[in-house]
Amino acid sequence: MKTKHWIGSLLTTSAVVVACTVAKSPQQQMAVALEDVADPKPVVNPIANPAQLTPEQSLNAFRVPKGYHMELVASEPMIHEPVAIAWDGNARMYVAEMDTYMQDADATGEHEPVSRVMLLEDTDGDGKMDKSSVFIDHLLLPRMLLCVNHELIVNETDTYDMWSYKDTNGDGVADDKKQIYHVDRKAPGNLEHQRSGLDWNLDNWLYVTVDPVRFRYTNGTITVDSLASGSNGQWGLTHDNYGRLFFSRAGGENAGAGFQINPKYGSLEFADAYDEATFAPVWSIIANPDAQGGAKRLRPDSTLNHFTAGCGQSIYRGDKLPADLVGDYLICEPVARIVRRAHVLNQQGKTRLENAYHEQEFIASSDFNFRPVNTYTGPDGNLYIVDMNRGIIQESQWTPKGSWIRPQIERLGLDKHVQHGRIWRLVQNGATPAPRPHLLDDSPAQLVTYLSHPNGWWRDNAQKQLVALGDKSVVPALQQMASGVQKAGTLARIHALWTLEGLGAIDPTIVANALKDSDPQIRRTAIWLSEPFIRQNNESVVGQVASLQNDPDANVRIQVLESLHYSTAPTAKKAVSDLLSQNATDPVLMAVEASIQKNADFKTYGSKLGSLAVAERNSVLKGAEIFKSYCSSCHGTDGKGLASMVAPPIAGSKHLADNAVLLRILMQGLSGPIDGKTYPTLMPPVADNTDEWIAAVANYVRYEFGGPPPRPTPPAQTTPTSGSGVAGAAPVRPVGGFRRTLPIIQSDEVAKIRQETATRTTPWTLVELEKK
Repeated sequence: MKTKHWIGSLLTTSAVVVACTVAKSPQQQMAVALEDVADPKPVVNPIANPAQLTPEQSLNAFRVPKGYHMELVASEPMIHEPVAIAWDGNARMYVAEMDTYMQDADATGEHEPVSRVMLLEDTDGDGKMDKSSVFIDHLLLPRMLLCVNHELIVNETDTYDMWSYKDTNGDGVADDKKQIYHVDRKAPGNLEHQRSGLDWNLDNWLYVTVDPVRFRYTNGTITVDSLASGSNGQWGLTHDNYGRLFFSRAGGENAGAGFQINPKYGSLEFADAYDEATFAPVWSIIANPDAQGGAKRLRPDSTLNHFTAGCGQSIYRGDKLPADLVGDYLICEPVARIVRRAHVLNQQGKTRLENAYHEQEFIASSDFNFRPVNTYTGPDGNLYIVDMNRGIIQESQWTPKGSWIRPQIERLGLDKHVQHGRIWRLVQNGATPAPRPHLLDDSPAQLVTYLSHPNGWWRDNAQKQLVALGDKSVVPALQQMASGVQKAGTLARIHALWTLEGLGAIDPTIVANALKDSDPQIRRTAIWLSEPFIRQNNESVVGQVASLQNDPDANVRIQVLESLHYSTAPTAKKAVSDLLSQNATDPVLMAVEASIQKNADFKTYGSKLGSLAVAERNSVLKGAEIFKSYCSSCHGTDGKGLASMVAPPIAGSKHLADNAVLLRILMQGLSGPIDGKTYPTLMPPVADNTDEWIAAVANYVRYEFGGPPPRPTPPAQTTPTSGSGVAGAAPVRPVGGFRRTLPIIQSDEVAKIRQETATRTTPWTLVELEKK
């Protein structure tokens, strides 16, 4: 229920490459890594020098591999406090600024609506922005941006609403504003606990972090689809060439999450998705005494020893950096002042991350104020990095008096380093400038040709523009490209297929042709695309997908399993049964099946609360949604904690049974040893949420995880039980146990505790609570 370093929690090549099916050996990876590094052993400065550097000085503070160099794209005074960027189809850059973020250690004035979105342009093609305007002013901490055609879609902090902005007279200032999505309630939590992303994925769905929803943009409006198992991640969301989403969870000290399966099929994590011993450590080149985890998270030289603020990830998909970088995972760690590069390996259907370098990082800086918070593949094919360039990088819930961080802030004067910000790009030495795109002005026919572009930015934006335009005159050309008649590469054909889907022009014939393709990524895409026809029990399509149950490619077999679960047709049911029985020893396929079943359980969870009154049932359901969105990133979906031991388990905790203790922990947070164990950080308070919100969380965790360890249910028992599938398939408890004996907490009880603890400004310890 806590998230650290907000920016770690906060805020989306060739056309024939099929990178996710090819795994490099560790020896090959290391050979590439050691050839590229500037020095075998980076020199570490054990002294924190917080001096505010000029952009030119900061440029000289970078350490990057041989063959690369950094370039400054924009800096203060043109921009301040940047957190996210987005380009329109003509490569104009929009920059979201959080101008009120942590202007002092107490976050004074943080929620004043004075933040902006800036519009930047490079008019002479030298790669540096030379023209700027305030596109939107008076915003409350804008956190999500998405360019669609001539619109900029924006979401601000504390709200679920999304607005479309347009500049109708070409002066660089938005003069047309339209609400395109509205939820009649405030987004809960501090700014670390709210959504980011708005990533237009290959499948034409818009994905976000935190909240259990995804969106569809159609004819200028936004529609929503719920994700039964919840979403994932905190700040940062990206996708690869084949539509695989990559999240991260800084609160759980997790530098990569949610990349095994699409969240619509459930939630699946593997303990060995990366090696904790080699991937979790980070390698700064300057002391990091402001690590929120305190001494436990610092080496003797005061450098951070573990990811605590992983955020702003991207998959490099450009064409201007070395080809071996394409498909690699890049993630920021603003406390360590580094950007990690990881190889993405697909091993028989399991996706794994491996650090590309041995005990060093892809990009590191000795500028103490370097705070990378987002990365992107740009229109020019280079890698872009958003640098907030500031002193404090933790939200105020982790910087109060008495915290580990506060003395570091005061000693180093970090609260004085505000209102700066830089955008950098990583460039290969000797690279020539790329042509500037004009996708907003090009014809639909010309846009189709860009689906073959070697830079994934062009392919994504051409597809998005074609779908937004809705011009079906290009359908024949897309059909030819998708079928392979034009001899287009794999990636172009995949984009053509999904563009047809976005235009409502996909049909069973196109799907059938792609299901027979020799390329496994085309076959996997075709299965994914076939789901509307599977849901309709189209016998021909179901039979064709079922025939791939023994496909030689593991990723294809996994997609067969995922997609056929939509069908009640006997052919589909038999194919799923045969696939599972024939692969009973395949741990990946079995894990996917378990996730799908858990997902189905989530969908029916409400019906399993039938013994509760309507209001009580709604409170538990709301709490389940909140827990999956916020709390599970540290406590685990099953309430048993994470392998990183970043927070204690709560399943079966005796403290859940005491209303006063539980509500005080939620209100003011918890620090210190817990049941004899210490953890890297404190649990933050959530008192800034409503009484109903806090009651809902308390009711869910009590209902789902409370009481003593459950006794096994006797096999002969036929009395209905409840909720076994939610939050990690907690074991079924016998009726008459904890769930019936502990009453639902009402909001007035929360209000009473809130009043009693109104003067409390520091987290509780268990010693204090147990005396009450």
